[in-house]
Amino acid sequence: MGGSGSGKTTVLRLLGGQVRPQAGKVVVDDKDVHALDQTGLYALRRRMGMLFQFGALFTDMSVFDNVAFPLREHTALPESVIRDLVLMKLHAVGLRGAHALMPAEISGGMARRVALARAIALDPQLIMYDEPFAGLDPISLGITANLIRRLNDALGAASIVVTHDVHESLAIVDYVYFLAEGRIVAHGTPDEIRASELPYVRQFISGSPEGPVRFHYQADDYASDLGLPS
Repeated sequence: MGGSGSGKTTVLRLLGGQVRPQAGKVVVDDKDVHALDQTGLYALRRRMGMLFQFGALFTDMSVFDNVAFPLREHTALPESVIRDLVLMKLHAVGLRGAHALMPAEISGGMARRVALARAIALDPQLIMYDEPFAGLDPISLGITANLIRRLNDALGAASIVVTHDVHESLAIVDYVYFLAEGRIVAHGTPDEIRASELPYVRQFISGSPEGPVRFHYQADDYASDLGLPS
């Protein structure tokens, strides 16, 4: 998406369930997304999967019905076929045995895996992950990361993972983009990123408080602020 010039604010309009940019465009599979009509947009979304930051499961639906939702929404498949597909997706994330449980009956890590099963229910060409590792314990984090890599390869899909977990992402991704202040400040393969000498990248890799991203917000002289002699 494009922005406006320096010192100006880009205004976005929400039309038909889609945010349309005033400048620039988003192209997916050679299609200008914001130029699509409702039918075209709906067809394009059918080929995408989305894993929200905290799963966003429907709390009043069972695990099974959560995963079945996109199949029922986007297809006219009979329930017998939907049942088999749902169990296949749940089996892929290790939760076939939990299909009858409600979201309140499963752990946060399990809920994230149910949401992942829902995201791949339609065998999408593009899967988007919004902070998939947030709030997970080390075991669940490792399982989720491995699942993302394995399912991406099994589906032959393209995946976009937005995350602050640098080390875990470097273990599973093919290419990395570092974003700061609305622009790409570095990019490369995991090995290139690890070997980078760019200060911004080095700070993120090491987790150091010293670097381009400052720990202290800009302030007056500390001694002066406390009324002490300099």
